[in-house]
Amino acid sequence: MTAIAVHPQDAPVRRAPLPRLLRAELRMILRRPRTLIGLTLLALVPIVAGIGITIATSNGDTSNGTEGLAAMVAGNGLVLPIFALAVGMTMLLPLTSAMLAADALAGETAHGTLRGLLIAPVSRGRLLAVKAFGVATVILLAVTLMAVTGTIAGVVLLGGDGMLTTSGSTLPFVDGLGRVLLAVLYSAAQMWALAAVALAVSAFTEHPLIVVVVTTGIVIVSGVLGAIPTLDAIHPVLITTSWDAVGDVISDPLTGDTMGQGLLRAACYLVIGYSIAYARMLTRDG
Repeated sequence: MTAIAVHPQDAPVRRAPLPRLLRAELRMILRRPRTLIGLTLLALVPIVAGIGITIATSNGDTSNGTEGLAAMVAGNGLVLPIFALAVGMTMLLPLTSAMLAADALAGETAHGTLRGLLIAPVSRGRLLAVKAFGVATVILLAVTLMAVTGTIAGVVLLGGDGMLTTSGSTLPFVDGLGRVLLAVLYSAAQMWALAAVALAVSAFTEHPLIVVVVTTGIVIVSGVLGAIPTLDAIHPVLITTSWDAVGDVISDPLTGDTMGQGLLRAACYLVIGYSIAYARMLTRDG
């Protein structure tokens, strides 16, 4: 009987199931102390805001515009999570998104683990998809945590049987929760777009701090340019344009024009960011 030689290159390559890769990526992200600390701080933001508004309301403090803020949320607890998300989108959530994207590629490169992943029998697109999934999932978790703690703190500290809208009407409690959910999805979509840009930057460097600095700079510059009326021609392409549209969810009837434009803009940045990151992943070897 003639022996048949089996060459290593002829052996079938076993690929790890995608769900296992996704679970492993999430476990790795959520085990990082900085991730847990960041999520905890974000969850505390609505609670601190609710306590501050409660104190201001009970003391009748009208300095620094507190009267207007107290009048908006007093007895209207379901507005607190939306207010917290609007505040978080100014800097805290962008920093969290940039940090996660920085760890996903630049952090792996800095620790020397990305090279091993690149030479493994895994497609570059599959690897990038797993990293992007981990970043997007934790961003959604962060936004959801803010909304949950904000809703609980709002109901406990500020009360309210429903949501008082800017039009003066009152939505039932369940409808108010629906508006909070809409704010969560909108905020997450905007942060996903920013994370895609940060992931593209992360694919070009091995220093996570550079990713955070560049992403933060993009947010700051975009915000400054968006505040200049004479530059309204470039406002539609700025990534922070329509971020403040999250507050539109408390209007009645709900006007979705600005939010729709914001979601379309976010989708464009998602495509651009991930396309650049994928193009870079195809050419890098470590």
